[in-house]
Amino acid sequence: MTAPVPSAPPVRFGIIGVGVIGRQHVARLLSDASPAVLVTLADANAEAAAAIAAENGVEAATSVEELLARPDIDAVVIAVPSGLHADVTIAALEAGKHVFLEKPIEITVEASDRIREAEQRSGRILSIASQRRFAPENQFLKRIVSEGMLGRLTSATVEVPLWRSQEYYDSGAWRGTWKLDGGGALMNQGVHLVDLTLWLLGEVEELFAYTGLLAHERIEVEDTVTATARLASGAQLTFQATTAAFGDLPIRMSLMGDAGSIVTESERVVHFHARDGWELPEFEAVDIMLEQHLDFVRAVETGGSPLVSSAEARAAVAFIEAVYASGRTGKPVRPASLPAGD
Repeated sequence: MTAPVPSAPPVRFGIIGVGVIGRQHVARLLSDASPAVLVTLADANAEAAAAIAAENGVEAATSVEELLARPDIDAVVIAVPSGLHADVTIAALEAGKHVFLEKPIEITVEASDRIREAEQRSGRILSIASQRRFAPENQFLKRIVSEGMLGRLTSATVEVPLWRSQEYYDSGAWRGTWKLDGGGALMNQGVHLVDLTLWLLGEVEELFAYTGLLAHERIEVEDTVTATARLASGAQLTFQATTAAFGDLPIRMSLMGDAGSIVTESERVVHFHARDGWELPEFEAVDIMLEQHLDFVRAVETGGSPLVSSAEARAAVAFIEAVYASGRTGKPVRPASLPAGD
């Protein structure tokens, strides 16, 4: 009788950053659905890390350096302010850890490229939080675009109408700063939809944008932005994001082609019409953050590629950087392309 093949040990995680988002990652890693193990937490505020660790029955490291030096940590989730991503991520990769990094990959293309260089040197898995790709409805959008169900895509509109109070921005000294937030409604909140848009529609050739601070005080960045873009495919895009839209408005995406059109509101399909009679499937609700965690763990276990790559995350930052440049100069801008040979 053949002896059973022993199963591989679970991926062992540390989490760096225990703010609002970091605590959400704690919950996913400790859920029954996760095959991974959460070992320890670290934060610039060691007392906060100790408190969250005690609440969840895990260990707390006294520093990020201590966590990264532990040989019993295979992978880390990094959930620190955006402008600190490069330093912490590069240190983690150089310590031999796989990295699941909160969005955005960084706040500039230059810093994003430094992360990607460290990734390539390390041979470790790096993925960036873009959980909206994992919604079944968005998976369907990807399928119908890829399979040509809408014919030739001619245009798309994306609206991200959110509300953030003045108290939200006043609650942390880093909020609304160029140095640590890297931007406002687009870099901080809208980046998820930028990633989703580029994943669905492909490369942006050129864009023009207006940005403004219209409804908040004491912050350096925009709370409203509107961009128009020409895609490499020839299709046209309008992208609007704001944290100055009071009320509970849905995030809305419309894709239009010469053989069909589809509209979603906060992931729910509210319109779908295809010339060739394609039918809308049933969609099962999922925890999209958990689904991306599972995707990342599978990539670490198998050595495969996660759905969200660092190159794609870098493209989202290049789009946003171009929007800000256009808003400052009043001129059309081409997003920065990947370095030659990348």
